[in-house]
Order: sequence, then C-alpha cells, then structure tokens
Amino acid sequence: MAAKTMRDGLEDLTIVRAMGVRREEYLDYMTFADNRRPLFCDLFGPLVGVRDEWRKQGATEDEISFAAFRFREPLFGHVPVNTRLLKPHPATVIEETDEYRLGWDAWGRRSKLCTGVGTSPLPLDYPVKTMDDWVKIKWQYEFSEARFIPGWEDAARRAAAEGKVVRVSIPGGFDEPRQLMGEEATCLAFYDQPELIHDMLQTIGDMCERVLDRVSATVQVDQLNVHEDMAGKSGSLAGPTQIEEFIKPYYRRVWDMLADRGARTFDQDSDGDMNGVIDAFLDAGVNLMHPLEPAANMDIVQLREKYGTRLAFVGGIDKHVLRRGSEAIEAELEYKIPPMVATGGCVLSLDHRIPNGTPLEAYRFYIQKAWEIMER
Repeated sequence: MAAKTMRDGLEDLTIVRAMGVRREEYLDYMTFADNRRPLFCDLFGPLVGVRDEWRKQGATEDEISFAAFRFREPLFGHVPVNTRLLKPHPATVIEETDEYRLGWDAWGRRSKLCTGVGTSPLPLDYPVKTMDDWVKIKWQYEFSEARFIPGWEDAARRAAAEGKVVRVSIPGGFDEPRQLMGEEATCLAFYDQPELIHDMLQTIGDMCERVLDRVSATVQVDQLNVHEDMAGKSGSLAGPTQIEEFIKPYYRRVWDMLADRGARTFDQDSDGDMNGVIDAFLDAGVNLMHPLEPAANMDIVQLREKYGTRLAFVGGIDKHVLRRGSEAIEAELEYKIPPMVATGGCVLSLDHRIPNGTPLEAYRFYIQKAWEIMER
C-alpha cells in the first residue's frame, strides 16, 4: 500500500470542466481584440466540507461534481515539463490525528494540515536561511534534461490541435523564495541578503528560459502563468521597488521570449490586496490577474476604469455574498457583470473557493442570476 500523502482526501475538491470556448476566442477576448460573448466559470470549486453540506440539502451528483452548472470557459492544455523542484521530497505523513496531519512536503519541510477545514499544509520550518543553505539545494532549480517528461511534445501538440489554451508556468519571483525561506525571512532578505534573492531568481530564470525556449520552439505557447500569493488584506509583502529590482528582470526574460513567439497572456495568481503593485507588475509584463478578492479591496469595476485594456481579469465576484441572501447576490452581480460584459477581458467567477455555510439554493440562484444578467 502506498504511503499516505499530505493531500490525501483533497482530490474531491476538483470539479468537472467541459470545453466551451476554443483558444482563439479566449485569447482574443482576454486581450480585448474581440468581445463576442461573456466568459463565466467557477475558478476553484468548493472548500472542504461544502459538498457534504450540499448533499444534506438534496444536491444531485451532477451538482456535486458541478457538471449540472452552466459555465462558458476554455480548457487549458498543460505542457508536461517541470520548471519547479527537480526532485520533490516525497510528501508523506508522519503523524495524523482527528484534527491535523503532520508530515513532509515537496520542499522537505515539516508541514501541518488542519484536516476537515484546510486545503494547504502550513510549513513549520524552511530549508534556506543563508547563501550556504541555498547552494546546497541550488541543483533543484538548475536545468536538466529530466525536466522534459517523455511524450511532452505530442501532448503539447495534441492540446493545441484540440483547441485548448496551451499554457506553461514558472515559479513565483516572490513565492518560490518564500517557499524556501518563509515570508518574514524573504522580506528581510530583500534588504539583508539581496545577493541571495538575486541568485535564486537568476538560477530559476536560467532554467525556465532554457526549458520554455525548447517548448515554445516546438508548439505555440498561448499563456504564461505564475503563482505568487504575495498579499493579504493590508497589501503586498513586496513593494514596487523590490519588484523592479528582483522580480521584473526574472519575469521579463521569460515573458519577452514567449511574447516574441506569439504568447498573448501572462496570468499572475495572487490573493489579497495587490493595488499597490499592479503598475509594477504591468511593467514586468503581466496582463492578466486572478482571483481579485473584493474582501481585499480588489474591485474589478474600479480596476477596469483605471487600467482599461491593459489588464484582464479572472474572478472578481465576492464569494461571501452567497451567504447573505438573494438580494445581496443580485446586487453584487448587477454591479460587476454589466461593465465586464461591455468591455470584455474578464472571465467572471467567484474570487476563491466556495466557503462553508454557502446554501446550495444560494449557489443555484447565483448561477441562474448571473446568466440572466449576462444574456439580458
């Protein structure tokens, strides 16, 4: 029997997705070249426990899988190459109780997952504190032929032939150092150990450029993705100065190469209030952001007024209104949907996972009302 991993039991968070929009329409829509029909999806699906709540409220199995709900979105084709850790640590459990699961994660950190409520284990320690620590694991981020999974070319070409959006990803310029050092240590290192952050991002950038150079010479890459999660309700953990010095050169070396070869969207994933750093990231090449949390002062209507066609969105609808009744849901949708439908460049969606305590009937109403407004 295989060893239990830290994420066992979370696979039921996935939702059924069906092709609705081909890559050409998605790319034209998200780059404001054409605005035919609105796009609408559920970006992340439910939190742990929501499906059990819905079953008790009479949900059908198609509603549990989300196949019953009407969305209009593209499918993404993942190119099976590795631009992250070369050999992740086996993510195994070393202790489990009714409340938590303790184990090792991919970075070799001891991590704790609060079962029943959490979807991401929280690190209890980090492998890098000094340049010497980084040098010991630097090989994990260097180029290797092992980064190309057998059959990757066929998989990439097949995705493009099927009309999927061909997508590649790079580690976050803030997020990957944060995974290795922790948030506080990373923020301090921008000032106390800048040579460490520079060397990390230079190493990761060298590797990503070499891997994605080969990929983009083989198949048309449509979208570059980067995961950052570098902000909370009070703002970003790195400011424009740090982005300009450390992150922008890393982003630009990869994005400029892909854009020169026809890639059209550069999508950054970060929760929290990113308002203070949007301009810096636009300058670094980003032209698409998600999930735009209203609770963190990310208002897609105001952002569209400010940035126009420079910035596209996925998300933006307040997940918390689903627990506040039909009037609150309708008010949120009437505020957000009409200006987004008018301008395009936005895949409308809840801003994160469906929270516990969301009534099934409220979610049904949300889907029905959203389409009613979009098709009005």
